[in-house]
Amino acid sequence: SDGIMAAMNRRDAAAAVMLSATVPAALAQGAGERVFTRVETALGSFVIEVNTARAPITVANYLAYVDAAQLDNGAVYRIVTPANQGPQTRHKIEVVQWGRHQRDDQPAPRPPIAHETTQATGLKHRDGTVSMARLGPGTATAEFFICINDQPELDFGGGRNPDGQGFAAFGQVVQGRDVVQKLYARGDAVDQYIKPPIAVLRVRRLTAAEAAPLLSR
Repeated sequence: SDGIMAAMNRRDAAAAVMLSATVPAALAQGAGERVFTRVETALGSFVIEVNTARAPITVANYLAYVDAAQLDNGAVYRIVTPANQGPQTRHKIEVVQWGRHQRDDQPAPRPPIAHETTQATGLKHRDGTVSMARLGPGTATAEFFICINDQPELDFGGGRNPDGQGFAAFGQVVQGRDVVQKLYARGDAVDQYIKPPIAVLRVRRLTAAEAAPLLSR
């Protein structure tokens, strides 16, 4: 397959709807503030700062999953490296994909969300950017990826996704980049889907005290 979208073939694009009224409420809890979440994995933790101003729909969806503890007991399950993309792959990328990692026949607990393109948000897929995995536009739910190095092919107009809409960037890893590199180093030379997956133990917002050292960055 030529894209992260292939990992998300469990969503029917016709089912895509805007977020319910409860999801913007999750975003409102962090309105006007810098919001950070800690992702705890079996190899260590990393912290994501989400961009509530530029990607409100995508961030609201992510925080709704976080606040309901619905990303706990997930997995880092796909690592895309130059080595495990075949010669037929024209637009190669480097990413670490993680999330609920549900079976194809198991629906996500929340509806898919409208697609916020990088053209609309101004957020690009830079080194450490966190973005949404998807099939078609408007199918993203609870699967995410982290960019290793800059990945312009994932932006709006990039060639990785045939529809040209790119992926919905919404955050940045601001702490624990060494852990992300450890995860990336687990990539297989042949198979993008690692066996066994690496456990994501829990995902939570940082408290004000925990976030304080990051606010000066």
